[in-house]
Amino acid sequence: MRTLRRRLLPLLLASASVGAVMVLLPPALAAFGLLPWSQALILSGVILLGAAACALAGGLLLVRRSVRQLATEVRTHTRAVTEAVAAERLEIAEANADLEQVRAGLERIEGEVLPKQRRQFKRDLLDQGRKDYEQQVAWSELREHLDTATFMPPLRGWAASPDLVRLIVRHIDRLRPELVVECGSGSSSIWMGYALRRQGRGRVVAIEHDAHYAEQTRALIAEHGLDDVVEVRLAPLVEAEPGTVTDTGLRDKGAVPRWYDTSAFADLDDIGLLLVDGPPESTGRQARYPALPAFWPYLADDAVIILDDTSRKDERALGRRWLEEYPELLRVEEPAEKGAHVFSRKGA
Repeated sequence: MRTLRRRLLPLLLASASVGAVMVLLPPALAAFGLLPWSQALILSGVILLGAAACALAGGLLLVRRSVRQLATEVRTHTRAVTEAVAAERLEIAEANADLEQVRAGLERIEGEVLPKQRRQFKRDLLDQGRKDYEQQVAWSELREHLDTATFMPPLRGWAASPDLVRLIVRHIDRLRPELVVECGSGSSSIWMGYALRRQGRGRVVAIEHDAHYAEQTRALIAEHGLDDVVEVRLAPLVEAEPGTVTDTGLRDKGAVPRWYDTSAFADLDDIGLLLVDGPPESTGRQARYPALPAFWPYLADDAVIILDDTSRKDERALGRRWLEEYPELLRVEEPAEKGAHVFSRKGA
């Protein structure tokens, strides 16, 4: 309506101006005696009516045009509103479809996944409880069997698990070795020291690559009064000899595989039990493989090699490699928490 008024206003002003001139023209002619007053009045009235009719016609044309434009705008707006409503309905429909999928997924999770998860959680909980119980039993048996000090270094975690230490102690009791060598050091070194002290013979030599950890183990040894039984030797990790690693391409790539400095234990001989629990997995692929080639010349005929952490892929692979390269070896897989393989010469 504002557009209509803006368009009509100039037209009305123009029409009014022209109409005023035309209406005043006959009286002006009559005033000058050029036209009788009666005719002048009639002519002014006719002119006034004609001007009004023209103005009305023009206004009607403008109104019609404005109505058409308004109709076009209404149709355009209606179309836009319709499209917006349709798009919104489509979005709502898609949202409902997504909601149905979510609802179906939740129903599936509630009906299938959650029961499975609960059953798996229950199995895992029972399995962990059984493992914890077994480790507690092994711990208690070790304490009672070895008559250790009241406060012993903890097992499990980074340290050996009680079931592995129990396995080691059983072999120490059976073999009564003069020398036990451990790749790595820590809590297990203390427990093996008690086992050797109980039998009244033998010593433990723990090979450690980390100077700080070696000092910690030495402090534990002193605390338990096992200095005469357990020795920790520092053997930094150095470039391993060619052929003692699986991935020979490592050297070409600039990644030199490392193992203990063998000069630290070159004087050892007649090793009755070898525990391979180091170096750490982060050292490289099959990081513990060199243990057997390095110690093989120094092993007693009835020696036992115990490989820890055989639940890991790397340790299982290097164990198979040992069997392939040393066919005289026999392997027994022990049910330990982290996995343990026991190697010995056939017939020993």
